[in-house]
Amino acid sequence: MAEEKNKACSFCGRKEKEVRLLLTGLNGFICDECAEQAYQIVQETTHEQARKDVPKYTSVPKPREIKSFLDKYVIGQDDAKKTLSVAVYNHYKRLGQKEDTDAVEIEKSNIIMVGNTGTGKTLLARTIARLLQVPFTIVDATVFTEAGYVGEDVESILSRLLQAADFDVEQAQRGIVFIDEIDKIARKQDNPSITRDVGGEGVQQGMLKLLEGSVVNVPPRGGRKHPDQSYVQVDTKNILFICGGAFDGIERKIAQRLNTHVVGYDSVKNVMQIDKENLMRYILPQDLKSFGLIPEIIGRLPVLTYLNPLDKEALRRILVEPKNSIVKQYEKLMLMDGIKLTFEDAALDAIVEKALEYRLGARGLRSIVESVMQNAMFELPSTAKRSFKVTADYVKTHFAADRIGIS
Repeated sequence: MAEEKNKACSFCGRKEKEVRLLLTGLNGFICDECAEQAYQIVQETTHEQARKDVPKYTSVPKPREIKSFLDKYVIGQDDAKKTLSVAVYNHYKRLGQKEDTDAVEIEKSNIIMVGNTGTGKTLLARTIARLLQVPFTIVDATVFTEAGYVGEDVESILSRLLQAADFDVEQAQRGIVFIDEIDKIARKQDNPSITRDVGGEGVQQGMLKLLEGSVVNVPPRGGRKHPDQSYVQVDTKNILFICGGAFDGIERKIAQRLNTHVVGYDSVKNVMQIDKENLMRYILPQDLKSFGLIPEIIGRLPVLTYLNPLDKEALRRILVEPKNSIVKQYEKLMLMDGIKLTFEDAALDAIVEKALEYRLGARGLRSIVESVMQNAMFELPSTAKRSFKVTADYVKTHFAADRIGIS
């Protein structure tokens, strides 16, 4: 009984009546507060060890290996994949370069991708970040305004990268930022305006220091809602920026530029060889300037690549081939309920035809399959059926039922 009364924590020495809970071990005791502290110490030590174990980018996959990895998730777009693979490989070789005052200083090569909606710009960037296991964040350029105006400051881009890196500044400084909808901050007109363009040109001016590489004071929780917080200094010289945008209507700028060089019979022959269905492949930096990007920001995005529009064959492959294809996702969802789901080839063709009509790219495929499968996903888990086949008639019937309009 005396032992029971004298029970105390083996770590802090407090008696049982002085703590909320005292856990009994083989040869000792531990109170609830010491157990919590021990848990925190283990978590911090594990996190620190994991951070140390992260590769220092000295053995980055070769460009061909990067492209092979992208091929598992992204169908087609070989030109964009090659450009991204080389740019990312060179960037991380640059990070692994030994510091030497006499060595050649390699500058980073930020990337801008131009392509219609749903062609895979965001997917390419996200897949590369998954391969390299680096902090990665996607930001939307449409929410930013010039400092002092309603909206978000461009520094909040780095706030999100810090959050993705679990507030590890060293890791964040080696991360990747994908700035989506970069075309939405284009200058409203080609000539400078007498009024301030705070959501267009003003944002581009604010992004210059981030893209170039400088030490930026970053508010960890966002600047305007928490003005009293302390700032974190982040050096952007080793952060890879990938910008993407649809640049809707830039084909007209490209066509105008190509037509200006038509002089003489030989030039007419060259124009006849131009692929009018895919003018995006002829894009040059001057077309971005004509669209409304300022020359300074174009110069800081030296790697320019394009994404081809998705034709019927590409959309058909996107449905079934990638590692996380839409069809495989729905097959797995149904398999969780013990139901084997299959799609007829004719059903897949009907889905692709409707996606081409919508002109929404790969995103359109997802919305169409979701609409087709809605009733089946609702009914089948409550039945005894263990298999289900999606036919072309089923697809057309459910399009009509949802007023999508397949006749």
